[in-house]
Order: sequence, then structure tokens, then C-alpha cells
Amino acid sequence: MAIRAGIVGFRGYSGAELVAILARHPHAEPVLLEHRSDAGDRPAPLGFPQPERAPCEAATVGSHRLDAVFLATPADVSMQLAPEMLKAGAKVIDLSGAFRLRTAERYQRWYQEEHTQPQLLERAVYGLPEFYRDAIRDASLVANPGCYPTAANLAIRPLVRGQFVDLGAGVICDAKSGVSGAGRKPSLKTSFCEVTENFSAYSVLHHRHVPEVLLNSGLEESQFCFTAQLLPLDRGILETIYVRTRNLGSAQDLLEVYRQAYVDEPFVRLYPPGHAPDLRGVRGTNYCDVGVVFEPASQRAVVIAAIDNLGKGAAGQAVQNMNLMFGLPETAGLR
Repeated sequence: MAIRAGIVGFRGYSGAELVAILARHPHAEPVLLEHRSDAGDRPAPLGFPQPERAPCEAATVGSHRLDAVFLATPADVSMQLAPEMLKAGAKVIDLSGAFRLRTAERYQRWYQEEHTQPQLLERAVYGLPEFYRDAIRDASLVANPGCYPTAANLAIRPLVRGQFVDLGAGVICDAKSGVSGAGRKPSLKTSFCEVTENFSAYSVLHHRHVPEVLLNSGLEESQFCFTAQLLPLDRGILETIYVRTRNLGSAQDLLEVYRQAYVDEPFVRLYPPGHAPDLRGVRGTNYCDVGVVFEPASQRAVVIAAIDNLGKGAAGQAVQNMNLMFGLPETAGLR
């Protein structure tokens, strides 16, 4: 029997990607949940079936037999809807930052807003399957990771946990994203004339995704320097991470750290030493590609991680989490 999955925010970039993935999923069926009455749709071709639609309200969980609800919504909307959908009996996968930071105080600091559902923070499971697969299987509320932290954590955590990083030298993460990471809501900074033929940094040192990296990679704020930059592209994230290592003799030793960490992971691909992934290789996929460069004499290492911000950075990872929550093959519907 197919998992009936409601999608709130299906008109946004991540929500539209969810619709596309679930429409081809062999064990799922998307249901579009109407949350905004004033929103318009793109034209649909004649003669092709469109997903079922239903009102975005708790009663819809029962009346339309929804097993799961994806919230591709701003954090304040997710905080409003998540408890209602959970109470109605649906499992919830939230793509916003509403439930990622574990405490209301931490959320207040980084998002500059009050958290209105602090009682759900302990219940939420951080949805990075490579680290928290078992907890995700048993979860009713999953906080889908941010796009930047997904790539950063997959690149940094194996080195920190293995004590291969000289933390006194710090960890520098230079991260670049396509414009869809900012969402579909119009703004001056993401308008065509501002973005095209341009390249800019933003939220330097104070990006709201920083605490996700700290919490899940085992770093202190003083040990981590993160800069987000906007690429004149529609989608994709590439992060270049600089560390000073300890106790590694060669690039092959560095690569072996990642081999051991991700040997059984279906969505982490490793490149040979000295070769770097790029955005074209991950576009439209749920993969995180990782490459390493290492200089033994100075113990300097550069780790390059690439993801599709709408795939592994959002909708793809959300579906990966749904698969785990319902006992489906983890790779179902994903590529």
C-alpha cells in the first residue's frame, strides 16, 4: 500500500521538488495541501493526471488517510502546523529550521524569534540519516537538516570524531549556494539583475545554519568559521573546508577516514585523492560527493563537498527520511 504523503508549501522550490520525487516514488502518493488561498499555480498540461488536493487542516489527515505530512514552509508556519498534524496521527517531516536546534534559547539566539512550540524540540529527531538512522526510524517528527549543514556535517564530522583535526587551528568552511536556497519568495537580493554576473557573501559568521554544524560535528563556535556565498545559479551547494590535521600520513589515510565512515552509505560518494566533485555531478540527485586534497608536510587538508540544495539539501533528504520512518527501502524514489 502506498504511503499517502501531504505536502504543505508545494509551490515553493523545495515543495515542488518533493512533488516531483513523490510522483515517481514506487511506494508513495503525494497529496497537495492548500495552505494559502491567494497563491497561484503554474499552468498544467492537459491530459496528464495531477496530484490530489486537499485543505491544509488537521481533519484532512483522517479524511484523506494521510500517513505523513511534509512541511516545506517557513519556521513560524511549521511551528503552527506540526503539533496539529502530529495530534491528528500523521508523521511530520519539517523542512524548515523550526525544530533543528534542540532548545528554545538556541533558536531565539540564531533565528532572532521566539520558539512557540518548545515542547516539541526534544521530540524532534535531526534528520541526517548517515548519523541518526536508527532514531529516524522510530521518529514521529523529523527536523530535516539545512542544506549548508548537510554538506558541512558530512565533510567535517568524521575528522572531528576520529580526532584528526587540530582544533586549535580552527575549521574554515567556505560555502557557495545557488539562488533557490533562498526560497521562492521575491526579494531584491535574489532578483535576476542583482544575482546574474555577480557573486556575494552574506550572513558572515552569523548564519543561522552555523549551530547545526556545531551541534552535529562536535565543534565549538570559536573553532568554526563559516561564510555563505550566493552563486548566480539556480541550484547546488559546493563547500570548501580547510583544516589542519593530526596523525595523518598521506592523502590515502585521509580518504580512508571517509571510507570507514561511509562504507555502507548509499548517498555519499567519495572521489580519489586530488580530485574534486562539482555541482554538475550532483544536480538533480540525493548524493553528497566528497573529495580531499592533503599536504603531509604541513598537515593541511582541503575537503570539498557538493550537494544539490533541493535534493540532499532539502526534498531528497526529506524523502530519504520518510523511507526510513515507514520501513521502506531507503533509496526508494531517489537517484
